[in-house]
Amino acid sequence: MKNEQAQSRYNILIIGANGGIGKQAVEVALHAGHKVTAVLRNPANLTITHTNLEVVKGDIMQPSTFEQYLENKDAIISAIGTKGGLTGDKPTTLYSQGNANLLGAMKKRGAGRIFFISASAVEISPVLPLFVRLAAKYIVQKLLRHMYADLRAMEKIVKESDINWTIMRPPRLTDKPVTGHYRFAINSFLKNCLNISRADLAHFMIHNIINEKTYKTTIEIGY
Repeated sequence: MKNEQAQSRYNILIIGANGGIGKQAVEVALHAGHKVTAVLRNPANLTITHTNLEVVKGDIMQPSTFEQYLENKDAIISAIGTKGGLTGDKPTTLYSQGNANLLGAMKKRGAGRIFFISASAVEISPVLPLFVRLAAKYIVQKLLRHMYADLRAMEKIVKESDINWTIMRPPRLTDKPVTGHYRFAINSFLKNCLNISRADLAHFMIHNIINEKTYKTTIEIGY
């Protein structure tokens, strides 16, 4: 894939920085030479240390706790997520209300570039194999109906924003290491989009900060 970013260095804020995707985003960004502000409810949970890393306490449901750190940032990554998995789905407004809070704080502080994490099964891809489409519709969407309902609400809020947003729609996430080799589709469906590592999802976001082709788009990504 083409690196749209060349050798530029950016100031990046990552909220939810101790989650699976958030922590990978911190590591990938630091490895690329960027300055990172990591926002999480309990800063002690992030064990990464680096001269280019600032760790601060903040809660996306309480925007006043972190909005001052949005100033002078080249990009924001919202890597928030609920815990519970397939068997612990509960009603939530974390994605919709939390990210609405974040968008409001960004507008207030003059920040204009952000990535959000959604999921590929929010919209069933017509180019997936039939058994995968059926599993997504009748198993995954039903087991995670509350999470997907809130993700859809989040996407609607984001798409109505005038900020330069990108919504990432990854398929099944794995903990494999970063490779930098993957496929992606902009505002369309990716054939055989079945899995991606959290590290490579982070890699895409970090390396497409100024890629205008990804502004105000949804991105499917996979191997």
